[in-house]
Amino acid sequence: MPRRGCHTDCLERPLSRALRALGALVGAHPWPFLLLPLDLSAALGSGFVFLRRREAKDLEGQFTPVGGPAKGERRFVQARFPTDDARRFSPERLATEGAFASFIAVAAGGNGDSLLTREAFAQLLALDGAVRGLRAAAGGRAFEDLCARSSQGACSSPNPLLGAAQGQAAGIEALLPGLTFPLFQGRLFLGFFLGGVTLGPGDGPARPLLAAKALRLVYYLQEDDAQRREDSRRWLDAFLDRIPAVLDSLNFSSVQVSYFTSLSRQEEFDKNSKDVIQLFSITYFLTIFFSIISCSRLDCVRTKVWVAAFGVLSSGLSVLSSFGLLFFCGAQFVVTAANAPFLILGVGVDDMFIMVSCWQQTKVKRSVKDRMADTYEEAAVSITITTLTDVLAFYIGMATSFRSVQSFCIYTGTAFIFCYLYNLTFFGAILALNGKREETNRHWLTFMKVKDEPQKSQGRLYNMCCVGGYFDTSTETETEHPINAFFRKYYGPFLMNIWVKVFVVAVYLVYVGSSIYGCTQLKEGIDLRNLATDHSYVIQYYDWEDEYFSEYGPRVMIVVTESIAYWNSSVRADLENCISALESSSYVDKNLSQSWLRIYETVAQQMSININECTTFIRNLPVLFRVKPESRWDVNYTTTEIYASRFFIQIVNVSTAVDEQNLLNQLRGLAEDCKIPLMVYHPSFIYFDQYLVIAQNTIQNIAIATGAMLIISLLLIPNPVCSLWVTFAIASIIVGVTGFMVYWDVNLDSISMINLIICIGFSVDFSAHISYAFVSSEKPTVNEKVVDALYHLGYPVLQGAVSTILGVVVLSAAASYIFRTFFKIMFLVILFGAAHGLIFIPVFLTFFGFCGRQTKRQPRMDDQCCENSADVQNSIL
Repeated sequence: MPRRGCHTDCLERPLSRALRALGALVGAHPWPFLLLPLDLSAALGSGFVFLRRREAKDLEGQFTPVGGPAKGERRFVQARFPTDDARRFSPERLATEGAFASFIAVAAGGNGDSLLTREAFAQLLALDGAVRGLRAAAGGRAFEDLCARSSQGACSSPNPLLGAAQGQAAGIEALLPGLTFPLFQGRLFLGFFLGGVTLGPGDGPARPLLAAKALRLVYYLQEDDAQRREDSRRWLDAFLDRIPAVLDSLNFSSVQVSYFTSLSRQEEFDKNSKDVIQLFSITYFLTIFFSIISCSRLDCVRTKVWVAAFGVLSSGLSVLSSFGLLFFCGAQFVVTAANAPFLILGVGVDDMFIMVSCWQQTKVKRSVKDRMADTYEEAAVSITITTLTDVLAFYIGMATSFRSVQSFCIYTGTAFIFCYLYNLTFFGAILALNGKREETNRHWLTFMKVKDEPQKSQGRLYNMCCVGGYFDTSTETETEHPINAFFRKYYGPFLMNIWVKVFVVAVYLVYVGSSIYGCTQLKEGIDLRNLATDHSYVIQYYDWEDEYFSEYGPRVMIVVTESIAYWNSSVRADLENCISALESSSYVDKNLSQSWLRIYETVAQQMSININECTTFIRNLPVLFRVKPESRWDVNYTTTEIYASRFFIQIVNVSTAVDEQNLLNQLRGLAEDCKIPLMVYHPSFIYFDQYLVIAQNTIQNIAIATGAMLIISLLLIPNPVCSLWVTFAIASIIVGVTGFMVYWDVNLDSISMINLIICIGFSVDFSAHISYAFVSSEKPTVNEKVVDALYHLGYPVLQGAVSTILGVVVLSAAASYIFRTFFKIMFLVILFGAAHGLIFIPVFLTFFGFCGRQTKRQPRMDDQCCENSADVQNSIL
């Protein structure tokens, strides 16, 4: 075996000796190490009683960046412009989304292309009456008691046309000849309420409206104080519970209806975690099945059926203990953390394969205590290295701005630690007990002693089932596994063929080119519809909203955040220039802006009021409020000063995540460049803020974690060039996974960011040990070094890849974007990681033969365990 460098020995040798002592102790006294983890798991598992308390229900808090600018802007608006939903409600002036129930009605096939007909309006009025008649459960309040009310005292109209038609179905036909869009009667903005419109000839904001395929109804509720919010929530709960039956009973023929509420997004998101238990049980069964098949042999003594089964149980105990501990500690649990058990199950089984592989390389005639010491000295060191890299990757990921990512990382990283500890204790004890069974040549199922030589007097079936304990007499180890032989005899030599190498290089260049192109096309941000399950009622609402109402976006506030001299004509000119600059954006329709100051200047000019003096300007503001009553809610003032005021601009043509990102950057950039202290705000900006940090957070976490991985490789891998290959593999796999996300319709969001963090740790696992195996090999040529490395490494890599994919494959059938995305990226990570470990890196290493070393040392007695192989077989996750 090659001599390790001093810098590695300084860390590895003491660790190796300590783990060797632990292995000997476990081998000599397995029962305490078996029972203590079971007792600890039972104790910590009781923390699951706190699961409901720890579940994070705040969707906004989990999937928007902590400290996002829009959250501070919202607090400012709420402080300077308080609402009163019971007396002066205005939807466009809300600082939040509000409490509401909404419908989108679309013209049915037999009703032509428009909802603006008597038949359609009759059915919409019937729907309106049914909604107003709903009452919260258990004697709760009715809609009329809770509705948000305008300054006239009436409930806010769900759609201006319902009020304009005076509640009569025939009224819409009388109203239709004079309808204009998007402004009606010069003041009613219909862009939010009508979609799929057909317009007559003309220009400007008031073109003749001929038809509309879709119509939106919005029923706002009061939420100014805690009691009103609770009453409104109960009414919305009743709405969601009863509205499907209401729609069925109305039996519409002219319209199709979808619905949505302010609670829908959160409630549908909460449903994501309910299918996890069933999926996890399927995964558990698949993993046990694969582990048993993978560890089974025809030898009824040497087969590792029980070892495989209890190895999977060890992973389950680690999830139970880690989650229970964090529940006790009060850590928030987000549905993204529900992915962790699937990952831990696959990784824990991979570590099991390492220990089993090393056990099989020990001398079968030695005592269980010595065999366990040899196994731990080699395998446990390798498992320690990969656990360290994975735990670091996840704990570094906690530095992100998204609580959903933080939750996943802390739960998964902690579970990795328990998985490592239980593999060294609980699983080690199982391996030792199984070793005692093998030592006495007992059958794996009946535990009865069997013959160790074939019985010629018995048939083949008897000898297969009742005779065992075979081993290779030349090496005194268990017989070579057929798949290891496949890598040595067939796959390795095939890969070293010159034309195969050329083909591999060509394939890699295509891979890199496709990945880089994909990275340039990657979209950022989470689509909120993806937080609901596939068959949720909200999907239809979102689809129709995109199809019919994408032309007109939010109505954005422009807020003057400080006290300025509005009565100074030069200040007013500066403010007008700022608003005009914002209106010049390609995402703004300047014809639909709303400015109290422009109206005030016009009114003052008409009434010959001089507003160039402070007292006169403020004293005559009530004149403006009589002309434009809503303006009183846009000016925060006293008799001597105006503390803040706001204006409104109408956003148009924002239909993609790229548009949302550009809109936010444009408006904030223009506001920042103004001489007047301005702020732009809309409640949707809370979610748009993710675009400001998602790429930055991802790059930051990847860079820090990759640097940490490089340091670990330099410390624990004896050749610096080998460490650089590990870093190269990390970069290559991350670029590949990121680029191929585009081809699988996955955006860069807080959910996919989780998986890119996983990618860092796993890419180390797949690449480090093939490189180390290469430089450690004593074969004379580079081709032989690669074949030797693949002989020891190939089967563990396949086991690890398959077991991890089995751990997450059931998530591909989930009805949730969150779980499907986890599967997609994990599949890419495993696929590309295995491809680098088994194809690309072995070929590339042959181009740099100077990586190898020929220095030798005299072998020690305890080096007989897993010599050359155990140090490299830990390519498993």
